[in-house]
Amino acid sequence: MSKRDPKRLPHDFHLWTAVASTIDPLRRKGLLKMAVGPLPLPVEEKPAAATKPPPKRKPPRQPFLPPYQAPLPSAAAPEKAVDPSIRKKVGRGRIEIDGRIDLHGMTQTEARGALHRFIHARFSRGDRTVLVITGKGVKTDSDYIAAMTERGVLRTMLPIWLSEPSLSPMVSGWSVAARGHGGEGAWYVRLRRA
Repeated sequence: MSKRDPKRLPHDFHLWTAVASTIDPLRRKGLLKMAVGPLPLPVEEKPAAATKPPPKRKPPRQPFLPPYQAPLPSAAAPEKAVDPSIRKKVGRGRIEIDGRIDLHGMTQTEARGALHRFIHARFSRGDRTVLVITGKGVKTDSDYIAAMTERGVLRTMLPIWLSEPSLSPMVSGWSVAARGHGGEGAWYVRLRRA
């Protein structure tokens, strides 16, 4: 830390004195006495003889993140709901669930791969109704970022994965499961006939 030269005024002394004269302090005890009259002009410094050449300019660095691109409106996942009468029959147990997959504890990449393999295998077997368990996601009241976003990454991504070109020809629809099969943490997925 360098010491200031007491004879040299700060470069913003004029601004400070102009602002300070408009303020009424809370305590009068430690007031500075300002002299009335013109303000002193700052002393101009003369540049010293250049001993070093000026530093070379470095090229600008690349930004850490790519520039933001708004999502395309056509990228939204289409809603393909299972027929309400079929959903009701599955929920009540009148239509059997042919297979189940639990994606709890998986990363998005692992869960997407497992879902693709599962749907392909069940479609080739001729199954019609499968249950995909994603979980509801963690709800934390203390984390304001989590409170602002929708709960459950896998739960949010499942409709997007099911509408991908590799799975959409095999899937006729999906909807949230009944409470007895997992409620909001599980999905009924209805497959097309092979």
